[in-house]
Amino acid sequence: MQDKNEDCIYIYFFVVLNILFVANRFPFPPFRGDKLKIYNLTRRLAAKHDLYLVTFYEKREELNYLKDIQPYFKEIELVYLPKWRSVLNGIPALFSSTPLQLAYFKSSKMKRMVQLAIDQYDIDVVHTQHLRMSQYTRKIDLPKILDLPDAFSLYFKRRKETERPLVNRLIDAIEIGRLTKAEKIITKYDKTLVCSIEDKKYLDKLHKTDNVDILLNGVDLETFDVGEGHDYSHNHTLLFTGNMDYAPNVDAVQYFVKEMWPAISDANPKTQFIIAGQRPVDAVKKLENDRIKVTGFIPDLKDMYAEASVVIAPLRFGAGTQNKVLEAMAMGVPTVCTHIGFEGLQIASGQGVIMAEEKEKFILEVNTLLSDTAKRQSVGEQGLEIARTSFSWDKIALKLETYLQEVARR
Repeated sequence: MQDKNEDCIYIYFFVVLNILFVANRFPFPPFRGDKLKIYNLTRRLAAKHDLYLVTFYEKREELNYLKDIQPYFKEIELVYLPKWRSVLNGIPALFSSTPLQLAYFKSSKMKRMVQLAIDQYDIDVVHTQHLRMSQYTRKIDLPKILDLPDAFSLYFKRRKETERPLVNRLIDAIEIGRLTKAEKIITKYDKTLVCSIEDKKYLDKLHKTDNVDILLNGVDLETFDVGEGHDYSHNHTLLFTGNMDYAPNVDAVQYFVKEMWPAISDANPKTQFIIAGQRPVDAVKKLENDRIKVTGFIPDLKDMYAEASVVIAPLRFGAGTQNKVLEAMAMGVPTVCTHIGFEGLQIASGQGVIMAEEKEKFILEVNTLLSDTAKRQSVGEQGLEIARTSFSWDKIALKLETYLQEVARR
């Protein structure tokens, strides 16, 4: 009887919504975090609601992908923002109090297009992706959600503490102060979403707010489908995946190769290390040798995970959760990672992912997995089960839908 009552309550409150998504990047192809999340969420929400999109696009060729997202949106408004314009936007910001991360995405046309969409499409609720886009929706008098990939100020705080050139750390120090002030805007939204409990606790404490909730990152279980299961019989491949022009990823592989790979390589002379991801910068390409391979863009990362014995994520700065870790879990591949992003998984170490904070422990855990077939299988299969039950985009989209319905009824 209780279940029936709960069903009735849900049906009573369910309303078809006109939802405006304000995004910082064109959501296709979904090869990076920002694009990946907005694409997977909207294509599921579109089955029940009427969606509208206002977004930047950086390159003209992105327009070729309009056909891939049009089925999910009633209307799409686009604003061209090439990289050179973002760089120019950043120059005056150096001498102001505006965070560079907001200045890069400053556009008078975007401001007009967001207002036009609100005026024309009878919007019920606004979903703003990223702090960068809050400058266009913070004053809107409609129910609204701010969806953050992570606590930006926490990300820059950790980056500043990493060994980098002095000028970079000085810029980061300035940016942290500016972002901390800019982040206060989260209190102006009906709800702010982050993908990990770590980020929620940080923002709650820093900004003394109670409107922050969690929307986990997800993984596409159709794309990353391990079929009959992962092959745990081999120990020949150590894998790192990610966009290889992204600072935390670049730092991670440089750090790993310098500080950990020599010991792992000596203990496992037949194991290779593969760095798979688009746009590798020169610093990453220089790491390549006879046992380290830098692939560049891979059309289907599923194939790389299928060949991997162990996945590593030795990130030293960042926030939120890591897509690479979720993808490895979905493919049943055991993973070793640092604390960066681990808490957001809400699992115990060993349940698909082994958390190793210190360099020596990281080396030990990787070597142990490479030498122990049974442990690779145990850790990997636990991760696969958790990915299927907790991190499917279908489940994450339902959670977002609940938040949107809640906010729209304010």
